[in-house]
Amino acid sequence: QDFAALTKAVVSTQSTGNYFIQSNLRMQCVRYAIRSSQTRLLPFRSLSSSTISDSDLVVIGSGPGGYVAAIKAAQLGLKTVCVEKESTFGGTCLNVGCIPSKALLNNSHYYHAAKHEFAARGIKVDNVEVDLPQMMKAKNDSVSALTGGIAGLFKKNSITSVKGMGTIVTPNQVIVKNTDGGRTTINTKNILIATGSEVTPFPGIEVDEKTIVSSTGALSLDKVPKSLTLIGAGVIGVELGSVWQRLGAKVTAIEFLGNIGGAGIDLEIAKTLQRSLTKQGMKFKLNTKVMSAERTPEGIKVVAENKKGKQEELTSEVLLVCVGRRPFTSGLGLDNIGVTVDPRGKIAVNERFQTNIPNIYAIGDVIDGPMLAHKAEDEGIICVEGIVGGVPHINYDCVPSVVYTHPEVAWVGKSEEDVKAAGIPYKVGSFPMAANSRSKTINDTDGLVKVIAHKETDRLLGVHIVCSVAGELINEAALAMEYGASSEDIARVCHAHPTVSEALKEACVSAYAGKAINF
Repeated sequence: QDFAALTKAVVSTQSTGNYFIQSNLRMQCVRYAIRSSQTRLLPFRSLSSSTISDSDLVVIGSGPGGYVAAIKAAQLGLKTVCVEKESTFGGTCLNVGCIPSKALLNNSHYYHAAKHEFAARGIKVDNVEVDLPQMMKAKNDSVSALTGGIAGLFKKNSITSVKGMGTIVTPNQVIVKNTDGGRTTINTKNILIATGSEVTPFPGIEVDEKTIVSSTGALSLDKVPKSLTLIGAGVIGVELGSVWQRLGAKVTAIEFLGNIGGAGIDLEIAKTLQRSLTKQGMKFKLNTKVMSAERTPEGIKVVAENKKGKQEELTSEVLLVCVGRRPFTSGLGLDNIGVTVDPRGKIAVNERFQTNIPNIYAIGDVIDGPMLAHKAEDEGIICVEGIVGGVPHINYDCVPSVVYTHPEVAWVGKSEEDVKAAGIPYKVGSFPMAANSRSKTINDTDGLVKVIAHKETDRLLGVHIVCSVAGELINEAALAMEYGASSEDIARVCHAHPTVSEALKEACVSAYAGKAINF
């Protein structure tokens, strides 16, 4: 009856010449017809429910490890499905981690240089100001371009993507609770868990991402805080602390360990970085633990205690909690299918990245090892190569780490503390950036290169760099170590002049010959 009335109304308006009313009524007729046909044809079925059969591999998670694994699998001929619970691809790294933080680090460095260094370089600028909304837009544009790029790569490689939370119900089936409320059932031969990690909460401190923030909130503050306290001076702490310190905040970092930079950093390198950041204005309280934190009318009050038992109070406008990350495996259904997980929440795997269920694999932050995007990427590629019959191989001693402060810090291989503890005979070669000609010409001389080599064979055991381009330079060292190079091998390679890379060569000369040339 309703449809008949609408049709009659359309006919009656034709003589009036009012095309707007006619068009509106016709559209109502179309909508009514569509609703009616759906009701008749699909009486008890959700439109968004579906089944994907005969897939070769389901990858759960589209972070650096997951999306790279999915692409490689598709390139190797596997029918691949990637499940992602967030609205965009890329995981923590691209959305709220590596990528946005590097955008803010880069642009805040430009601002700091313009305000504090340009005059000494012969460049006069007046009234340099922070346009925080524009800086955030630049960050968001970078993120959008890269996450959108993954969607394009999935399309290019014929990868099926499913948005929603995936749960493994059997070794050959994943059920996805779709973001639109529906459900997708995926039948598959193999499953790869690449769900990454999440922020580790601090007991007793509730994060609201406004005044008490995690790394996620610290990437999106709507104004520069007058003061910022960091709980943790690891990689995340010193990077995000640097951003807001450069933009005008007074930053104090509270660190439980006796050094900054987190676990694994060479202690001489950590001290070098700390001197540089202190010179820039950051303050550090090492060997200190946080006892409590509370909101007060004056700000966030933190009570901290040093190793001697002395307590002090610090009040700041914003508190950043950055005490690390933990594997994200909740909701995956691992208990139901019996996948082995260690006490730290990490999934146990063999050298082929297989769990105790042979056709279920895991890579990246959910397994043992450093939580690094590039480690996850390599594991993803190696894992799927193994699935199609390849021989997996990865040398974790050759996985580099980078801290993107200024100066940057990067290392690969063992620290001096590592080789001492292992009883390995070693020798050290070092070279200061103050003696490097390129660093002198650009007036950026903080830092050094430190090379650790076996005392008897001269084989490189570790390379540690503090300089403006450490993150780029470390890859030469990683390549050399992957091929078993000695310090003399690098020392005898001709390096272009003047370049910062000559400092690595000089450090290697120092290691194998006992003395550098230019220092």
